[in-house]
Amino acid sequence: MVMDKKQIAIIGAGVSGLTACKHCLSKGFNPIVFEAESQVGGVWTKTIRTTRLQLPREMYQFSDFPWPPSVTDTFPTQQQVLDYARSYATHFNLIPHINFNSRVKGMSYDGPSSDTWSLWNGTGEAFPPEGKWNVTVENTQTGTTKVYTVDFVILCLGRFRDVPNMPKFPEGKGPEVFQGQAIHSMEYSAMDNNKAAELVKGKKVVVVGFGKTGLDIARECASVNGPEHPCTIVYRRDHWKMGSWFPLGIPLMNLISGRFHNTQIEADIVIFATGFNGPKKLKDIFESPAFGHFIEGPPLVGLYRESIPPRIPQVAIVGFSEGLSSLYVAESTSRWLVALLEGKFKLPSTKEMEKDVARCATFRKQICGECYHSPVLCGVEIWYNDQICKDMGMNPMRKKGLFPNLFEPYGPRDYAEI
Repeated sequence: MVMDKKQIAIIGAGVSGLTACKHCLSKGFNPIVFEAESQVGGVWTKTIRTTRLQLPREMYQFSDFPWPPSVTDTFPTQQQVLDYARSYATHFNLIPHINFNSRVKGMSYDGPSSDTWSLWNGTGEAFPPEGKWNVTVENTQTGTTKVYTVDFVILCLGRFRDVPNMPKFPEGKGPEVFQGQAIHSMEYSAMDNNKAAELVKGKKVVVVGFGKTGLDIARECASVNGPEHPCTIVYRRDHWKMGSWFPLGIPLMNLISGRFHNTQIEADIVIFATGFNGPKKLKDIFESPAFGHFIEGPPLVGLYRESIPPRIPQVAIVGFSEGLSSLYVAESTSRWLVALLEGKFKLPSTKEMEKDVARCATFRKQICGECYHSPVLCGVEIWYNDQICKDMGMNPMRKKGLFPNLFEPYGPRDYAEI
């Protein structure tokens, strides 16, 4: 197979799209990347000013492109992360392959039906004898559209933007009857710093949601308003545990948090930090309702090796699942996927892949409890990397010596030579 004759489209230029592009280029492919925004970085381009990495930078780095010496913070800022992603794209000459301000409106498949498959794509390989994807792309600056015909599509859409997940309210008890202002965290994150501060200043703010974004917003509100106007967090379960510096440096006198049952809380502004509907975002990109059905879960999107939807031809997904470090998982998945594109290995039968997806879901449910509903690897990144190393014919024991392999922590740099 001549690599540069196969056209690969990558949708999204966040960290997942960048690593997918880099690994495709490293093996002789010539991908085209469609990015709706005017810059790389994905979710990091529109986030809260005070946001930082919530794990040490050593765990959130490209395996072959370490953080620059100028970044010394254990938890880099949003701007430092964004600069790091840009530097990676520049260093590996990815920018010429990215079409910015290019929003994918939909994609349709022109090829044989997958209904009778026993193997993915009918062959177990990435490029079957027949089949193309038609990707409709809108230029957000000119409003014009163009259809690109490609052999394979890598979806790097991410889970944490674009399609907000809003709670469902009984009729007559939702935001429409609230006398104040109700917004989703996506709207708050898109504001510039001054506008966001002006929105909450002197206001009684309620943040709904106890995840990372909810706490970041609460911290900003506490910083702007001080103890005179405490910010209230409303949440259902303790699913994000705090360290001794609880919580994210917010003074306790500035913050009240709790699980409220049938309690009325005075508020001028309600900010819903209730996450995003990632499966819907993936589903809606397919023009075929059948393909949309295959991507729809519930509650998880069934992906073999966190990448391949067994019933959708010539499509892979990178960056939808995450672990302690989403970048760590995305880079591992990209390596595995490009090896598949090269023809280094074939996939098992469709039924075997679906069985494997079901086994993984059962395993997650056992060890993750309530977090089972999120596509998280639940601390089994090493196990996941072991599987993909074996698929590629690589030794999963990446360190030198038995003791380091068994007892030293694994991180991105351990996989730099794959």
